[in-house]
This record gives sequence, C-alpha cells and structure tokens, in this order.
Amino acid sequence: MKVILLENVKRIGSIGEVIDVKRGFARNFLIANKKALYASKENIKEVEKIKADLSKKDNEKKAEAQKILEQINKKEYVVKKLSTENNELYGSVKPTEIAKLIQETNKVDIKPSMIQPVQEIKALGKHKVKVSLHSSVDAEITIDVQSAETIQ
Repeated sequence: MKVILLENVKRIGSIGEVIDVKRGFARNFLIANKKALYASKENIKEVEKIKADLSKKDNEKKAEAQKILEQINKKEYVVKKLSTENNELYGSVKPTEIAKLIQETNKVDIKPSMIQPVQEIKALGKHKVKVSLHSSVDAEITIDVQSAETIQ
C-alpha cells in the first residue's frame, strides 16, 4: 500500500516521501497516528503544498528533543528493587518505571515507548538504556539497579 509520510519516521522515510508499506502497518500505525496519508493524487498535491509547514513542525519537535537530550543524556538513575542472594531481581525494571523515574528526577515527560533497554534489566548493576526522543535524536542513560533488600 502506498502512503505519503507527514513526518520523519525512523527506518521508514522522511516527510513528503511516498513509500510502499504493508497494509496493516499503514492502517494501524502510520495513518492511525497521523504520521501518513493514503497516496492518492489529491493527497500528494496537498502534501506538496504543506511540505514546508511539516518540515517546520518537525524541526520544532527536533529542537524540543534536543533540549530534553541536554537534560537527560549520560545521566545515571538509581532504582531500588527486591533481589535474591545471587543478585537477580524479582521481575524486571520496565520502561514505564524508568519513565516515571525520569519524570520525578528531571521533570521531563517521556513516554515509555521511547525507552529501549539494550536487554531486559533483570539483575543488579548498571545498565545502558537508549531513549529515542526524535527520529534523529537519541539519548543514552544509565540505570543503576540496587538492592532494596535481600529475600531468602
């Protein structure tokens, strides 16, 4: 299915580009989240007219992401979790938990979907986590998981 992108989408394409994607991806994600339009002749003409405006909006989002990047990049956040004697956690540290931690510490609103742990955080220690703020702006933070108490 051919669609026209209304914003830059990581690994997919840039504003105004006509791309061919699977029907479900187009309907359920791109069009539902207003990231794309069906590629009809009218829509292509419409996007050509508003392309400059879309680019301006994208640049504003990028600038906002850059400000957030300056606040949180290379920072370390401490999480206290219950653990076993051999330093394994009961459960894991989830992106929602990390988002709340960043919100409390830096007063920055980050969606859990932006947070991408390199691997699941299921042990004590320091873990690198990537935060995708914009299609071209990524921050890297460290999550230091410490033991709240040990359960036998």
